Amino acid sequence: MRLLIVGNGGRASALALKLSEDTRITKMFFAPGNATTQKIGENINETDILKLRDFAVKQNVDLTIVGPEAPLVEGIVDEFKKVDLRVFGPSKKAASLEGSKAFSKKFMQTYGIKTAKAVIFDSYPEAKEYLQSQKFPLVIKASGLAGGKGVVIAEDLEHAEGTIHDFMIKRIFGDAGIQVVIEEFLQGFEASIIAFSNGHQFFPCVAAKDYKKAGNGDTGPNTGGMGSVAPSPEFTDAHNRDFVQNIMNPTLEGLKKEGLGFKGFIFFGLMVTANGTYLLEYNMRLGDPETQVLMPLLENNLVDVIEDCLQGKELNLQFKNKKAVCLVVCSGGYPKNYETGYEITGVDKVKNSTILYAGADYRGNKVVTTGGRVLNIVALGDTYEEARKKVYEDAVPIHFDYAFYRDDIAKF
Repeated sequence: MRLLIVGNGGRASALALKLSEDTRITKMFFAPGNATTQKIGENINETDILKLRDFAVKQNVDLTIVGPEAPLVEGIVDEFKKVDLRVFGPSKKAASLEGSKAFSKKFMQTYGIKTAKAVIFDSYPEAKEYLQSQKFPLVIKASGLAGGKGVVIAEDLEHAEGTIHDFMIKRIFGDAGIQVVIEEFLQGFEASIIAFSNGHQFFPCVAAKDYKKAGNGDTGPNTGGMGSVAPSPEFTDAHNRDFVQNIMNPTLEGLKKEGLGFKGFIFFGLMVTANGTYLLEYNMRLGDPETQVLMPLLENNLVDVIEDCLQGKELNLQFKNKKAVCLVVCSGGYPKNYETGYEITGVDKVKNSTILYAGADYRGNKVVTTGGRVLNIVALGDTYEEARKKVYEDAVPIHFDYAFYRDDIAKF
């Protein structure tokens, strides 16, 4: 088999490592890939979806797996299907559940999916007026794609007004903030559930825990994710039953009624409160850094699972009885301004973990930083403490200028 994996972050590295176990795969292409994928397959410096489609035809690619949200929202799956390429992911229309928070919130409200109360605004003056009568804290979301950074918990009126001004007037996220969703703040803990879809059923993986804030103790700005743990230690069977009944099943019904059925991944971002489990958001793809802890736990052959989904078959997902921990090492200044091009050293001294590069590429024989989230350190253990000890010990010898990471991942 010849595969194309679209993406260049730690998620692409985790997929590469999992897929490399399959002896049927003779060639893997990564677009654009990173330092890990370069050693496993061939990186191609291309992100344009039409050029990727033509590349897949020319190279006789048997299966394409799409990692990031942007190409899905742009319609990569539709384009590949036009020329009968086999691709795992949602259509452009279904990807709107991630591409537009306004669209997804309306979908949740229409189909009775348990979610926070919210109002959608296209008008800055109307949004500003609405804020005057609200209780704080509340949550403000840029409707479009903002790389996981377009959600702000506003602690008071001044913070809220500044946020909608940044989103709607200053356009700090470009067109993504033209429309905003203002919703009630839910107190609790977050959980991530990623499911495979075979077109008419969902098959969820074990719940994962993602650490979104840049600083220890969940402080600082939102990021794409500073670490992850699976299974989530806080997410109980009762929480899962609530999720299935009030979120997953009505989502499936809504997709059927809207004609949005698809074969790919769906990510449920959840908030578990004293009043039960609520849906915060959909992602229509694998999460990052959740993929980095789910792939080493998944016992099934990934290609077989995807093939079964594409054929509409039922799945029987199996996961190791282990704990997985991922620590993300970042460039100083992330998620705001940061510099790249620094050499990464000490990876050869890592003993008990797996290193998955993300924002890092080869320059000659050296690996240098190219992004904000530079690399992931992943380990398994019989306990969270054991896995945590491995990743933090292996973080010590790794060095690049201005590197930083959180000290409290998997500290329970």
